[in-house]
Amino acid sequence: MTAFLPVPEQLALLERGVVDLHVQAELEQRLTEARSSGRPLRVKAGFDPTRPDLHLGHCVLLQKMRQFQDLGHTAIFLIGDFTAMVGDPTGNSESRPRLTREEVNRSAETYLAQAFKVLDEHKVELRRNSEWLDRMTMVDAVELMAKTTVSRMLERKDFRLRFEEERAIYQHEFLYPLLQGYDSVALESDVELGGTDQLFNLLMGRDLMGKYGKRPQIVMTTPILEGIDARWENGSTVGKKMSKSADNTIGIQEAPDAMFRKAMQIDDDVVFRFFDLLSSRGNDEIAALRSEKAKGRNPLEIKALFGREIVERFHGAEAADRAAREFDRVYAKDAAPDEVPHVTVTPPGGVAELAWALKQANLATSTSEARRLVEQGGVEVNGQRVTDPKAKLEPGREHLVRVGSKTRRFALIRVSG
Repeated sequence: MTAFLPVPEQLALLERGVVDLHVQAELEQRLTEARSSGRPLRVKAGFDPTRPDLHLGHCVLLQKMRQFQDLGHTAIFLIGDFTAMVGDPTGNSESRPRLTREEVNRSAETYLAQAFKVLDEHKVELRRNSEWLDRMTMVDAVELMAKTTVSRMLERKDFRLRFEEERAIYQHEFLYPLLQGYDSVALESDVELGGTDQLFNLLMGRDLMGKYGKRPQIVMTTPILEGIDARWENGSTVGKKMSKSADNTIGIQEAPDAMFRKAMQIDDDVVFRFFDLLSSRGNDEIAALRSEKAKGRNPLEIKALFGREIVERFHGAEAADRAAREFDRVYAKDAAPDEVPHVTVTPPGGVAELAWALKQANLATSTSEARRLVEQGGVEVNGQRVTDPKAKLEPGREHLVRVGSKTRRFALIRVSG
């Protein structure tokens, strides 16, 4: 029989960082029942493997799932190989492109390898919703569709806006929340986890379970994590969500040095949101760090604790130590890293102006941005600050170029000629 912690201790951990909880009293009741009977809760999270690369934003949900595992409950990792072919319309102003099963299966392999860096793969019930959705007949599908109404579907903000703006909503998109909800019926889940953007779909599962004669699941949502460029304004975190398109991610497969450096870029106050959502530290310890910062502790020391924890989680303690030492050597002591990209540029007319060379070396997204960086004093060449964007780089030799101060980037630029 599994020995569970006292219910208040479980709730203190499980409710940390949760946005929506339907219903708290039911969760407390089921945890009490589990402790009495020794039967673990069945905790489901579904993943449509449409993105091959995971970042810390994805880990918020995975971390909550891991907490249930560590408390002795059963984590059901559901691969939405069927629903991924339908395409989740959540949060989209247009219909999603549909994927083939082959595309989904390829992404699923990569997704699982990364997800198991957070989850204990030996304590996961791994399922695919094609197990039951492939077998669903037209009669079954009609019965499922009869469980809800079009007006209920139009309560979803994205559907409602598209309807009001007379933009297309395809009928298969209405099926998606029903199919995701039916997963809960098939798995008889006690709890379903998802991001806040999934609340409608998760509640659909809770509703459908009751209509199929099952005990309705509890729904818990986790926040959408902001990127490393987010800022603290008027007592709250403000910024775009972490995403590759916004170039503000910490990828779980990134090199240790890059992970640590990016962690150190997080705003001094925003880093506590990362602690709350991703750290294994307890509430009291995080509260103590907040208090220490308020009393004057260097924020860099606090961010380094988060950076070390994240790097150690994905690369080990030795890599975390190396990354911290390298950051201190390069950024605290103003040195260049051991590995600097080498770039050879061939300027038109044989003359390489600095702003042009920065663009060619991918140290700036455009020549105009490069000019601005130089004029603002954010560029050094061979250890000397240069403020003239038209400064010439001598041909036939390599120049060590550094861009930025807080977020430094280096390149060895050789001008051919």
